[in-house]
Amino acid sequence: MRAHDWFIEHRPDFVAGALEPGDEALFRDHLARCADCRAAAETLTADLAWLPLAAAPVAPRPGFAQRVVREVAHPQPRRRPWIWPLATAASLLLALAVWRADAARIAALEEELAASAAALAASEATLVATRDTLQVAFGADRVLQASIELGGMRGGLLILADETTHRWKVVVHGIPAAPADQRYTFWFITGDGMVHGAEVICDERNPAVLMLDMPAGAQLIKGGALTIEPRAGDLSVPRGTELAHLEM
Repeated sequence: MRAHDWFIEHRPDFVAGALEPGDEALFRDHLARCADCRAAAETLTADLAWLPLAAAPVAPRPGFAQRVVREVAHPQPRRRPWIWPLATAASLLLALAVWRADAARIAALEEELAASAAALAASEATLVATRDTLQVAFGADRVLQASIELGGMRGGLLILADETTHRWKVVVHGIPAAPADQRYTFWFITGDGMVHGAEVICDERNPAVLMLDMPAGAQLIKGGALTIEPRAGDLSVPRGTELAHLEM
């Protein structure tokens, strides 16, 4: 492998922000000296800026880490009124109130920790999805995209056509899971009509990525469509609701 091949291979990682800090600094230094890599990175960033697969990381609330350390390592001393000669009943009531306050504070801290962990996991998943999408799109000869609004959610259908292998990479993302008695179905639009491609299994968190060969014997592949069909229905032709329709 030539030294320059490493930079060519990691163009998608640089655009996706997935390089380690040292590698990213090395890549940026290379961009300043390599017009080809700089142009490729700028083109890839501009062409794929519309992909709705990225999300900004969510930071913990200001001061959260400091509060956790302070509460665990240096708890504030409490004045215990029951050390004074008070009535037994009053001491028990005060102790119960203190216990409830401590429990509420611990629950609040645990809730903040869980929210921060969930936000971090979502950001990491988004980064992986974006990187995978960039790597898939990098080898496509033609890209088709359509938005889908369903169940109050906004997703999309993405077709990446590889004219060398005559295979399509189909991505469906951002829409809710199909009801139990229905299924999402991808169709090829051909000169002979609609030809069944594959069932699409996805939900709002898990996009579907399909690798499909062109239908055997079909004349003039013109595009693709996504429908939602009855699970028990015949799939020789689409009979359900069309969600997206793309033609080349």
